[in-house]
Amino acid sequence: MTGSAFSSLVAAVLVVVSTVLAPTASADVNVVLPPQKQTMKMGDGTVVTISRTGERATINPSMGGTPLHRNAWVSAKYRVDISKPTRYLLVRPGYLVGCQVNLGGGRVGGRDGSLRLSDGTIDDYDLYGGARNTLSLGPGEVARFFVYDEEMPDLFGADSHQRGLISAGEKSVRASYVNSQIGLRGCAGYAQARSWLLVIVETEFAQESFNFYGRPFSLG
Repeated sequence: MTGSAFSSLVAAVLVVVSTVLAPTASADVNVVLPPQKQTMKMGDGTVVTISRTGERATINPSMGGTPLHRNAWVSAKYRVDISKPTRYLLVRPGYLVGCQVNLGGGRVGGRDGSLRLSDGTIDDYDLYGGARNTLSLGPGEVARFFVYDEEMPDLFGADSHQRGLISAGEKSVRASYVNSQIGLRGCAGYAQARSWLLVIVETEFAQESFNFYGRPFSLG
């Protein structure tokens, strides 16, 4: 075999190999977030202590396979301690997810133009978890994603969703989740997420809501 023929054969084999071999998959990114604890006082003197431990996120390539898709698996443990028995206690864990928005500030852009991180309200533009664990966001948009989504009938038999833990008479409540999925699509720029816990406490003489935010982390 001549040198030119041998070179042509090698080139042909290289073309076949490069066609058959699949591209190397991107490795998962594991994010471990620090534990946090915060103590607050209600108007009647009731002390509310909230702590978060074991928070982590695994960011991996989305099944969408494009730069517009992100996928994360998140886990955390919460504990809420109240100094007095409660008439009503709601513990609702979730995440703020933003596209081309810095979630570390006290106020960020949102679908309504702004989203105050100090409010405890649930607005009509919020997106929820459960079956709807994929968020579609454009530049400058923020959505809230709630981890729990238990479907149950309401008083009239219609479907309703319970997106948190509700108790009465308790002084301590624990909540946890493991590998809850957050899918994000449509975001062409950088994306961030930040854990968020909404706690509503009602005692005999007062009712207040508290927000407990985690550290922002990149979704890529």
